[in-house]
Amino acid sequence: MIIAIDIGGTKTLVALFNNSMEVIKSIKFKTPVEYPDFLAELKRTSLKFPLDDIEIGAIGSRGFIDRTNGLLVFDDKLSWKNTPLVADCQAIFGCSLTIENDSKLAGLSEARAVDMSQYPKVAYVTISTGIGSAVVINGHLDQNMINSEVGKWLVHKDEKLQLWEDTASGSWIRNTYGLLASEIDDPMIWQEIVDNLAPGFVNIAAAYTPDLIVVGGGVGSHFEKFGALLQEKMAQLAHPMVSVPPVIGASYPEDAVIYGCYHSARDQLLTQ
Repeated sequence: MIIAIDIGGTKTLVALFNNSMEVIKSIKFKTPVEYPDFLAELKRTSLKFPLDDIEIGAIGSRGFIDRTNGLLVFDDKLSWKNTPLVADCQAIFGCSLTIENDSKLAGLSEARAVDMSQYPKVAYVTISTGIGSAVVINGHLDQNMINSEVGKWLVHKDEKLQLWEDTASGSWIRNTYGLLASEIDDPMIWQEIVDNLAPGFVNIAAAYTPDLIVVGGGVGSHFEKFGALLQEKMAQLAHPMVSVPPVIGASYPEDAVIYGCYHSARDQLLTQ
């Protein structure tokens, strides 16, 4: 069996998969602010799983990852620095674990959920607390883009340069409208949100030339409310030399990271 650990800024999700990509058991808990408290809660959670049956696993985490040494180098929400996540989680679960940025893992699972023969290059964008991305080519993360941070791109808004995610993420939506994406049904508000999202999406189309863009995350889970508006706005903004690809909602809008963990661990298992 495969263990998947999705460490988010507000919640952590631990899921157990069989080798057919079926979730056997999952447990969610609020992510403690302090790292020792997190390890203690993860340890308590691990005891609810059949540890002897777990062959391998993967960790998805926010922030900048040192894949070679298994470290979470920095996360701007949890403020964990140079945290030995892999070693500590391996000690808890008793199996080999890999680590990757959560957006990259989400992109991996979403790219494998579409027809890769039709869409060999997929750009994934997660819109949640911040904005993250991944580029996947033929079902594998593009290592040339592995540390890309589209949410940190600069855009000009309100007569100053700002981070794109500070003008269009779930946090921005909540701070601006006092509502979660799930609570917004006003088309006028969604048009305003799309006006802020679209420039970044056009930049993704211009920079990465994807065959398809998949939108996930907490805001992306409501793609049906804004997807058509976004596609239309991108077509309006894009330069004639920029090909605007189809944009679709995620197959696993809330659980893409754990499915990405599954794929990452499964790939690792098959190469052993």
